[in-house]
This record gives sequence, structure tokens and C-alpha cells, in this order.
Amino acid sequence: MSASNNLEAAANAVVEDIANDVKGVLGGKDLESNPQIKALRQRVEAKLAIARELASEKSKIAAKKAKDAASTANAYAHDEPWQIAAGALAVGVLVGLLLGRR
Repeated sequence: MSASNNLEAAANAVVEDIANDVKGVLGGKDLESNPQIKALRQRVEAKLAIARELASEKSKIAAKKAKDAASTANAYAHDEPWQIAAGALAVGVLVGLLLGRR
């Protein structure tokens, strides 16, 4: 579950970095008197709020998909242990052959 938390934290950090950069550019004292800049700042802040929400939802969806995939793989491994063992054996033999050629 920590991988999904890391993914969510990374996505949120990127959105926050972008938000801080944009706010830094639009937050200058000399720009406050311009009504177009004020309107732009409001639109940007509204869209950044939407982007934050979307990033959060995307990371939650990705975490759920990863959890479902891990659960499915775990169930398969418990249901078919001999197929997993045979696959691991085949990969081991292949790696052994490739390393033995050197």
C-alpha cells in the first residue's frame, strides 16, 4: 500500500509545484492593478483546484488497479502453485544457460 501512497504523494507534489510556480508568476505586486491579471489568476486557481482533484482521483484509481492486480496474482499463485514453480524453473534454467555461455 506504500507504493500507492508514494504515487499519490508524487502526483500531488507535482501539482503543488506547478501551482506554486504559477502563483509566483501571477502574484507580483506590479500585476495586481491589472484587472485582466486578476481574472486570469482566479481562472488559474480554479483550474489548479480541478487539477489537484483529478490528480488525486487518478492516483486513487491507479492504486486500486495495482491492488487488484496484486490480489489476482496472489490468488493465481495460490490456486496454481505448480505452474508458478515450473515458470520459475524455466526462467532459472534460461538465465543459467545464458550465464553459462559467457
